[in-house]
Amino acid sequence: MVVHVAVCPNPECGEYEIRAELYKAQLAYGFWQPKGDALAKWQLRPQSTARVFPSYIPAPILQDYAEACAIRDLSPKASATLARRCLQGIIRDFWSISKPRLVDEIEAIKSKTDPLTWQAIDAVRGVGNIGAHMEKDINLVIDVDPNEAALLIGLLEVLLRDWYVARHEREQQLNRIVAIGKAKSEAKKKPVAGSS
Repeated sequence: MVVHVAVCPNPECGEYEIRAELYKAQLAYGFWQPKGDALAKWQLRPQSTARVFPSYIPAPILQDYAEACAIRDLSPKASATLARRCLQGIIRDFWSISKPRLVDEIEAIKSKTDPLTWQAIDAVRGVGNIGAHMEKDINLVIDVDPNEAALLIGLLEVLLRDWYVARHEREQQLNRIVAIGKAKSEAKKKPVAGSS
């Protein structure tokens, strides 16, 4: 077993991460060394790789995102399903689109996003469907591996940053500019001391 420990060097933070990996071992130069790929991996602290996003993003979206991250390695298929659900929440909230089926909601934003982003969004729906819907032939099992689930989560993070965070920062920047304009306009209206 190999254990990785990382501690944030910032004295105000001090957070730490602990990961463990299980390997077959081989004796090399008098020491046991990991052999091959990891047989199992555990994220011990923090229990999830979820990033912290601002609270102005709706809580149900952040909750689905955090759960998708937390379950990624234990059940990638469940993680993909949660990523699909989170994506639907993002589309419904950000774009104010609500249709009976996610495929129809995704089609409705096709003209509002760039083609590659749209294809990635549709791919999340497709992979998420693997966990959400059983195949007609119940013996046909299509798995989702943790790396694939991580890619779906990565798209959610891109959308949360590009759509919510960028919009918020843009609004803040524009509001500051508007406030400066108002302040300068008010300053022009005030009489200058000593002028008649």
